[in-house]
Amino acid sequence: MQDVFAFLRQLFDRAVEVADPIRTLGAALPPRPEGRLIVVGAGKASARMAEAVEAAYGPCDGLVITRYGYARPCTGIEIVEAAHPVPDEAGMRATRRMLNLLEATGPDDFVLALISGGGSALLTAPAGDITLAEKQDLTNALLASGAPIGEINGIRKQISAVKGGKLAAAAYPSKMLTLMISDVPGDDPGDIASGPTVGDTGDAARALAALDRWNVTPPQSVLSYLEAGGMPLPPDDMRLSQVENVIYAAPAQSLDAAADMACTEGVDVRILDDALEGEARDIARAQAQEAIAIRSGMSPGAAPVLLLSGGELTVTRTGDGVGGPNAEFALALALALDGAEGIHAIACDTDGVDGAAEVAGAVIGPETLTKGPDAADALANNDAHGFFERIGDQVVTGPTLTNVNDFRAILISPPQS
Repeated sequence: MQDVFAFLRQLFDRAVEVADPIRTLGAALPPRPEGRLIVVGAGKASARMAEAVEAAYGPCDGLVITRYGYARPCTGIEIVEAAHPVPDEAGMRATRRMLNLLEATGPDDFVLALISGGGSALLTAPAGDITLAEKQDLTNALLASGAPIGEINGIRKQISAVKGGKLAAAAYPSKMLTLMISDVPGDDPGDIASGPTVGDTGDAARALAALDRWNVTPPQSVLSYLEAGGMPLPPDDMRLSQVENVIYAAPAQSLDAAADMACTEGVDVRILDDALEGEARDIARAQAQEAIAIRSGMSPGAAPVLLLSGGELTVTRTGDGVGGPNAEFALALALALDGAEGIHAIACDTDGVDGAAEVAGAVIGPETLTKGPDAADALANNDAHGFFERIGDQVVTGPTLTNVNDFRAILISPPQS
């Protein structure tokens, strides 16, 4: 086999490649509607999705919000950049414009919505008297709490004028097709970007319970709004009757593509799960134990074994580091392996951004801990990105223009003799 780190990077690149909208979205598009077509969208992949739409349809009218640095050239669709993972004024202004655009549509119009991960922060329209600053404070607290994305999005939907189906409601009675790239464990359309075109199955009481469970004290305006009942829009609301939601790309497809590539190299591939959730360091320790057990039973000349997993891990931030879940997984894995021979790994976010860092993730091998003596301290301080930057083992991709969440691969090579 070629260099092990180059091989792992090729597997990650393949997982990203098969989720690139420019390669895949066209097959999910219907023929261009004959009447007026409006394209809207939000997410880290949304500008690339818009680019793919115009490649198939030609110039279109519309507005899409993406992360800073993720814009793509479009002829008719306006691309606005805003902040992620904490929302900003640019995202809020663009969201208001999008709602106004949809409210001006009619029954003969067709709306195409392009939704991908990251849309929760980019689509920002706080409900009631909640201010943007308060929404930012709450977002920071939730991201540091270790709460799973489903619970975070459940809270977001209750205090938003756009999430939980309300974007689609603004376009009623126009027909709407929503094409989604899933970045959430389980591929629930209601969790992707907090389901702006999907009715909310939760309620304010559940959101309050989640805040309490994860020890998050919300701003008073948020607390008062939730105690008054929140802003639910149930799935059976008439304003959602014209909407079709379609997930056309998901993490399992990317893991399968990486698995196929590895199989051609004679590797025994085992996909652990495409929807893992949990604390990054805990999952890392469990996978390290599994990898060590596998290698202890391998004979010289046996086929290498590859453990693949996806999903979305979390970090309960207690230190002052950035705390990206993929880098934290990689560092915790290296510590748990403690230099075990023949085991190498890569852990990256397919959008090229791990947590709030402009870094996809990291690679580790038997020599990782010898490169930096402060590994345990770095993990305790949630400073995995700092550790891997110091030893030169970060994976930096820049904007990948897609997002099917975490990609983790552990390669276990047999003993040589």
